[in-house]
Order: sequence, then structure tokens, then C-alpha cells
Amino acid sequence: MSEEVYRQLARHLDDLPGGFPSSESGVELRILKRLFSPEQAVLAVSLTIIPEEARTIAERSGLDIEETAKRLEVMARNGLIFSIEEGGRPALYQAASYIFGIWEFQLNNLNKEFARDMDEYAPTLGVELSRFPQLRTIPVGRSIPASAEVLPHEGAGEMVQERKKILVAPCICRRKTKTQGAGCDKPEETCLIFDQWAEYYHRNGLGRIIEKAEALEILKKADEAGLVLQPSNSKEPGWICCCCSCCCGSLKRLKAHPKSASIVVNSLICRVDPEICEGCQICIDRCPTDAHGIVDDRVVHLPERCIGCGLCATTCPSGAATMIRKPEGQQPGIPQTVFDNQIKLAQVRGKAGL
Repeated sequence: MSEEVYRQLARHLDDLPGGFPSSESGVELRILKRLFSPEQAVLAVSLTIIPEEARTIAERSGLDIEETAKRLEVMARNGLIFSIEEGGRPALYQAASYIFGIWEFQLNNLNKEFARDMDEYAPTLGVELSRFPQLRTIPVGRSIPASAEVLPHEGAGEMVQERKKILVAPCICRRKTKTQGAGCDKPEETCLIFDQWAEYYHRNGLGRIIEKAEALEILKKADEAGLVLQPSNSKEPGWICCCCSCCCGSLKRLKAHPKSASIVVNSLICRVDPEICEGCQICIDRCPTDAHGIVDDRVVHLPERCIGCGLCATTCPSGAATMIRKPEGQQPGIPQTVFDNQIKLAQVRGKAGL
């Protein structure tokens, strides 16, 4: 019976916008058994992406209201579902997708076995995640020339200034690889989480609340460390990830694609003026997707691989590398909120999660 419970939960998670596809090895079931008790798995399938009170979920699941509320609270604290708690009102609970949800909420529960299971599952997940990105790429602030008009949702500094609450959390990708005895020397405490997401992270002990000045300093250090800024694919972001191409699953997928530019969501891209390029090759070392290379002893820019992160432009001593706005017809349509992004993703996948 318990095996079927987890299969039902797997199907339920796959019906959510983020997806949870089955693998040939069945590793996804092993992951669910690691995270959910059978009782929690049964209750989880009664949640949707719409925030609801415990009594509503209890009615749908056929369970006692008091017992349902207790289970939901434990599940929210364990990072298995998302909760909203505001101003003494009854808590609201909603299903969390596995990626940009349950997995990221397991910051404090990583071990070598869990990390190994994720490595095994990552190729299966990657196919689904590429259909409609939950992340987009924005250039680091100082890479953008004054002549390039930047909209509020295109600049990390502007995003930070507009948020009411900010939390910084460790990068789960770099923490996972360190758990496995590998990884890089990039700073770990770099993920900026905002507003309701920040409240949830704070309740669960996944990070610390910070002021805007510190958040801006983290963005500065991210540039210095060569980290790519990837906010949620929405104009009102729930987070900004600061990613490295050696540990981040999203960047690994972009780097592996022969035409990275075709699958990334961005508004600005790099342009290189070969006439003033000094051939220092700093851009080659900084680029996370190999969009700069050497041809006939000259540095060349490969626009089909450019994701618009701006890391080359911030350290180009001659100013040959600059960021420009993509043509109007190539500008992406950015959903307003994280929830709007989830609805769009559900439409693309033909799923509802409602």
C-alpha cells in the first residue's frame, strides 16, 4: 500500500506546474520516501497551488480538521509544502513544486545519499524544466551602460529596492556539491529571497533577514565572484539566485545546450566591438556558457551561446564588451508574479495543479 501512496504523490507532483516526471530507475520514488511519511504523502495529494485553510483541505481529504492542521504545520516546517502566515489570520497552505520548492526547502536536510539521488534524477528533471523556464537571467548592474534603459524587473538593484522583506539563504546547489566533497570556492550565502518567500524561509530556519544595503553588497560580491544572477521568471520576483556554472543545475543545462541563447529568458545581451578588443581573454574565463572563444588568435563572441549575464562586460578593460537591449520582437513576455509564472508553466505543460 505504501508504495502506491508514493506513486500517487509522484503523479500529483508531476501534475503541478514544475513537474515531477518518472525516471527509468524510479529514483524519484526513493526521494519521496526520504522526505514524506506515508501519512504525509496521503495528505499532500489533497493540496493545490491555490493557498487554502486547513479546514478546506480537511474537507477535501476526508480527515479530521484538527489532525489535518497539525500535519500541515509539520509538513510546512519540513519544507514539503508552502505556507503563508500573516497578521494572526489562519495559516494558508499550498502544494509546492519539487523544483523551486521542495528541493530548495531541504537546505538543512542534505546528506551524501540525498545528493546522490538528486544527481541521478537531474537529467530526467532537466528535460521538463526546459519547457518553460522558472528562472530568467539578468545582467549584473554595473554591466549595463547608462544608455540602456532598464525596466524595474530587469535590474537586480531595482528589484531589491522594491522588496518589503529580504532574506539571504545558502545556495543549495553549492551546498549539495560540498556535501559530496566537491564544489567550488564561490560564496555560499548568496540567494536573496523576498517577501512571502522570505517569511517562509525565516520560519523554517533556512536563512537570515537582512537590510537592503547588505543585499546590494551581496550582489556586488556575486559579480566579483563571477556568479550569474537568475531571479524567478516574474516581474515581482520571489528570489534572485546567484549561480555558478560548476554547481548550478540550471546553468549546467544552459551550458550543455549548443545554442544557450535560444532557451534562456533575458532582455539584454552582450555585444563585442572587435576593433577595440585587446585580446586579454578575461571574458573567456568569466563566461559561464562559453560564449567567448578564440578563433585565429582573436577573441570572438558567440551570440548563440550568450545568456546576457553581463559578467564579461563588468571586467572588460577596453570596454569592447557591452550590454545592449534585444530587438523588440525578441523581448520575452515576463509574467507579473511567481504565481502567474506557475499558471503559464501549467498551460505549457498541459497541467493544472488546481
